[in-house]
Amino acid sequence: MQATVLMGLLALLALAPVRATELPRPNQVPGGIAVLELGLSSAQDAPTVSYLERPVMVLARNDQWVAVVGIPLSTAPSMQTLLVDGKQTIEFEVRDKEYQSQHLTISNQRQVNPNPQDLERINAESQRIGAALASWSPADPFTQGFQVPVSGERSSSFGLRRFFNGEARKPHSGMDLAADEGTPIKSPAAGTVIESGDYFFNGNTVFVDHGQGLVTMYCHLSRIDVQPGTRLEAGDIIGLVGSTGRVTGPHLHWSVSLNQAMVDPALFLPVE
Repeated sequence: MQATVLMGLLALLALAPVRATELPRPNQVPGGIAVLELGLSSAQDAPTVSYLERPVMVLARNDQWVAVVGIPLSTAPSMQTLLVDGKQTIEFEVRDKEYQSQHLTISNQRQVNPNPQDLERINAESQRIGAALASWSPADPFTQGFQVPVSGERSSSFGLRRFFNGEARKPHSGMDLAADEGTPIKSPAAGTVIESGDYFFNGNTVFVDHGQGLVTMYCHLSRIDVQPGTRLEAGDIIGLVGSTGRVTGPHLHWSVSLNQAMVDPALFLPVE
């Protein structure tokens, strides 16, 4: 019993430096985040780390290098592998998580079953979205804590298995915040706007690069108040809540992408 308690205390002490530096909360499930100590002193040059052949965020914390890894929603429970400096491997376990289902009724049938012209537009927009999510800059995005971009009830949580008019679609890749039309949307942290525009499903949308593969996305806006290249500080206005794109009412859809994997935005916010 004493040995078990001691091991638990040691584990908590090992995690304490990570939590004290405003990193997101680790949760090693599909759509979650792994925060992994690399066993390398931060007095050395930063290592190059990849996961699923994509670059991974590496930050100096507590005098050593730490990898902050986004886990795709499609990941099956299994052991996963990081590649460090092209040769060393570090394994971590992804646990199972069962997300709930959500059934929605959409009046615009084209938003459920797009026509050929719509599909051509959607494919072109997917290329733009992919390029935005692949953005990389060297900044440390966690010099301060993240804040919620708009006050409002979380009307749809991350990871919900979604059905539109009874037809299965991709899981919900963000957090929906219910708010009145025209409510200002604030940047949750410092960053640079890298893409914006009107998208078929997402409506008026803005992408912000916060550094090292961390990109946030804001959808369904009634108005966009920034443009690519705009530098934002935490609290700066991005635009206004709206109901553009595929929606059932005014709200903000907020997504967070880490190493091109959509992850749960709640992991970046203080525990309520």
